[in-house]
Amino acid sequence: MSETYVLLVGAACEARQQSYSPYSGFRVGAALLCADGRVVTGTNVENASLGLSLCAERAAVVRAVAEGRREFKAVAICADGDRPTPPCGACRQVLLEFAPDAEVIIVGALGCDGEMIRTTVRDLVPHGFTDFRDGTDRPTT
Repeated sequence: MSETYVLLVGAACEARQQSYSPYSGFRVGAALLCADGRVVTGTNVENASLGLSLCAERAAVVRAVAEGRREFKAVAICADGDRPTPPCGACRQVLLEFAPDAEVIIVGALGCDGEMIRTTVRDLVPHGFTDFRDGTDRPTT
C-alpha cells in the first residue's frame, strides 16, 4: 500500500476518535482523498432519534462538498472492532454519486496492522442508482 494510502487510513482512524456515538458505542471515521490531494475527514454522529444519525462516510462527503471539493480518488474507513466494517447502503450510494471509481480501503480498529478490505466504490454498489439526466448509465432489462 502506498504511503499516501497509509496516511489516509491513519486520518480515518484519527477521525474515529472524534465520534459522537453515545447510543451504539461504535465509532467510525472516514477520510477522503480529494482530487487536489487534500484529505477531508468525517466521523459518525448519532442522535437519540436514530434515523437522524449521520455516518462517517457521508459526514466526510458533506464536509468536502461544503469546502468546494467534489472529486475523490480514494476513501478510507476505520471502525471499532477487529474486522473491517463496510459502509452502509446509504453511504455507498452517496460515494457512488461523487466517486464511482474511487478506491475504498476498509479497516478495523488496528488500522493498517489488521485485516483490510480494498475495493472500489463501483464494486461496492453493483447496479447502483446513477444519474439518468443525460441518458447514460441506464439499467438494462
